[in-house]
Amino acid sequence: MRARLSLAVAIALRASPAPAPAQSGVPRPVVRIATGLLEGLTAPGGVREFRGIPFAAPPVGPLRWKPPQPPAPWKGVRAADRFGPRCMQLPIFSDMVFRSDGMSEDCLYLNVWAPPRAAGRRLPVLVYFFGGGFVGGDGSELRYDGESLARRGIVVVTLNYRLGVFGFLAHPELTAESPRHASGDYGLLDQAAALRWVRRNIASFGGNPRHVTIAGESAGSISVCAQMASPLSRGLIAGAIGESGGMIRPTFAPVPLAEGERRGVAFADSARAGSLAALRALPAESLLAASGRPGIGWLPATVDGYFLPEAPADVFAAGAQARVPLLVGWNSQEADWHALLRGADSTPRSYAAALDRLFGAQAPEAERLFPGATPQQVMESGTLLAGATFIAYSTWKWAELQRHGGQAVYRYYYTHPRPAPKVPGPIPPPAGAVHSAEIEYALGNLATNRVYAWTADDDSVSAAMEAYFANFVRTGDPNGGRLPRWPAAYAGDTVWSMDIDVRPRAVPAPHEDGYRFLDRFYRSKEGS
Repeated sequence: MRARLSLAVAIALRASPAPAPAQSGVPRPVVRIATGLLEGLTAPGGVREFRGIPFAAPPVGPLRWKPPQPPAPWKGVRAADRFGPRCMQLPIFSDMVFRSDGMSEDCLYLNVWAPPRAAGRRLPVLVYFFGGGFVGGDGSELRYDGESLARRGIVVVTLNYRLGVFGFLAHPELTAESPRHASGDYGLLDQAAALRWVRRNIASFGGNPRHVTIAGESAGSISVCAQMASPLSRGLIAGAIGESGGMIRPTFAPVPLAEGERRGVAFADSARAGSLAALRALPAESLLAASGRPGIGWLPATVDGYFLPEAPADVFAAGAQARVPLLVGWNSQEADWHALLRGADSTPRSYAAALDRLFGAQAPEAERLFPGATPQQVMESGTLLAGATFIAYSTWKWAELQRHGGQAVYRYYYTHPRPAPKVPGPIPPPAGAVHSAEIEYALGNLATNRVYAWTADDDSVSAAMEAYFANFVRTGDPNGGRLPRWPAAYAGDTVWSMDIDVRPRAVPAPHEDGYRFLDRFYRSKEGS
């Protein structure tokens, strides 16, 4: 779900500094939550930060592949000045810069950034789910730091959730031992448990437990879609932000429980573990290594009858999802034409062959809407189509399904490309906005990423996008201040989208005919 970076860029990323450390000599903030007292840090600007707070019991031993259990209380004051361990994961994505305390199966911790002098207030809350294809990522990553939004009067929460085989293994024995006769959705259950923790505890940090917006990018955005659909969490949400991704075909769609169980048994066989007891007896490192073997893959969810009684697309179509404002969008270069053509040259013949492979008898209609008569058209249409089939269509479909949810939907199309890296690589910078490029802009964290030679234009884009996001978290509407007006997407005959670039502007949503073609095509394949 995330592109690899060049070696030079990866090295520069790992040299990136953390945000400014807490002030020395400043009294550390102390809060009381349901499980005990916490002592955090105070940033130079006064933002209070609490790291590594347990929101569930360690999911180890007999709790491996169990729904998250309540955390144990503690006596005295617990230091909340270090991020907890990140969840078990292979080193897949080179653009992830962790501040976590190592890696462990014991990883269910969250972090809170609260504005100064927030005691007794009821401030809006943002809970952000990290991305990484449900196999990587962590709430401590620099790009998700909550200090900048906290300075805008928002209480920010990031969290960890179980990944890969630890978070999404379904198995007949797991289903049999479950009182709910469910298995496979443990990572999503972790997120729901964190939302329940927020409902119970966030007032201690000055947050309003009844005004919680959930947000995320890529797998995090897919998670937002799933949480809106789940009966376990949709009542805990006041608003939602999705950046590139919905839990909808073809990006990620949950499989029936029986199919998840079949895949789980196949994995157990490959790991030479003939029973659930044998799987639980394996060291975490051995499980992780087995999950990385060729041919092993993990879908993010099963329709387990508990967390997901139905697939999210069906829940949304029935109007049973969280009926809250939704801000949702995607980037102009989520993938590029090389992925579509599978290494072939950008010729009209290669492009026509790719459309035939993808769309069969509907290839002529696809080429009318995504033309490829010249190499330049092949590159442009191929990039658009590759991004759509990868992740943009599922995001579009999510917005379409939410349009009848009784609340406003605000759509964006993020088009601002990053600047060139400070350390030039062998490949020219992308012409468009690549997958995940908007995160640092939206959360006000450009300064934490020292890879790129940021310019005044980048600062301008970040200031506008962060302000839109902050307004939405506060009110369910991105508009406010002197920002260009962002109309709701489906308020009239025209479908509106916000083009987010150096000069943000509302435009008729681009490529709508193409997305409607893809919608007809995917619906024709349902059940096939």
